[in-house]
Amino acid sequence: MIRHHGRESALATAVGADRKGILSLALYALALPAAFLDTRISCGVYVLVALIWLVPDRRIEKTIVGGPREHAG
Repeated sequence: MIRHHGRESALATAVGADRKGILSLALYALALPAAFLDTRISCGVYVLVALIWLVPDRRIEKTIVGGPREHAG
């Protein structure tokens, strides 16, 4: 999406340095050698990465929408 919208787009600004992507890559790199010690450690790291990606990135909503909208009711 960033490639389509450009590096100067609001989306690129909101995502920033892509900390989740870098952290995921580092954890996957850690899980590989950990599998030789104990496969449960490696599986746990894979589950951790999946859980990290389940947490929504609020920076995108704040940047593009202008923050969470309150419903008048």
